[in-house]
Parts: sequence; C-alpha cells; structure tokens
Amino acid sequence: MKEYKFKINGNEYNVAINSVEGNTASVSVNGTEYTVEMENTQPVQQAPVQTAAPAPAAQTVQQTAAPAPAAPAKGNGKPVTSPLPGVIIEVSVKVGDSVQAGQQVAVLEAMKMENAIEAASAGTVTAIHVNKGDSVLEGAPIVTIA
Repeated sequence: MKEYKFKINGNEYNVAINSVEGNTASVSVNGTEYTVEMENTQPVQQAPVQTAAPAPAAQTVQQTAAPAPAAPAKGNGKPVTSPLPGVIIEVSVKVGDSVQAGQQVAVLEAMKMENAIEAASAGTVTAIHVNKGDSVLEGAPIVTIA
C-alpha cells in the first residue's frame, strides 16, 4: 500500500493506494474507499504505481469515483455544481424528482457554515453524484437536472 498527501486548491488529501489490478485501483481518500478506473494505463509490472501523476489521480477520485454508491452517474442535462469545497451534509432530492429553479437540492458544509445548494433551473433530477458525508471540490457536480 502506497500513501500520499496531496494539496489541491488549498485542501489536503490523504490518499492511500490499496491495490491496482489492470486499469482499476482501490484507493482511500481521507478514509473513504473508492474504486477508480484509470485511462491509458500500463500493466502494473511495467510501470510502478508511483509513475502516475499524483494530482490528477486525486481529482479522478473526487470526480469519477464519488457517484458509485449513490445513483447512476450518467444523466442527461445540466449539472448543479459545488460553489466551494466542502462536505455534503444532506442530499435533498432523488433521481426522478421534479425540481423548480431555486429549490434546494443539497446542503454543503464549508468553513463551518451550511450552504444550501439550489437548482439553477426547473427540471427533473437525472443523476445524483454525491452521498451524505462526501468531500467535494469547487466545481464538482452534485446533481444533474434535465
């Protein structure tokens, strides 16, 4: 197991690479387990895990691995994104829910303050990209509304 400390946009992340099999890695980011699919990888025997660029791996964990436990990550429409880094403390909608512009879709805790994340437009929730307790970066998709 390899352990790394990354600092991305001023936020520190403790990343442990537990195992790598083909193009799939099992990683832990700040204690949360993720399965990460990597692109353009070489077999582990040919390239040690250390050769992968650390910062993009952490971003991949935050952006592509987070949706797995919640709902399907694929959804047509426009994503509602996080306005700042923080922790999701509530997801207020489900896939298939109709929402109005300005309706709360999630609550984000950042800098010890709760921030209501609202839908920018009316529509139907087609995907939820986060779970309660997930850490998100600024600009990370929270839900998709079509």
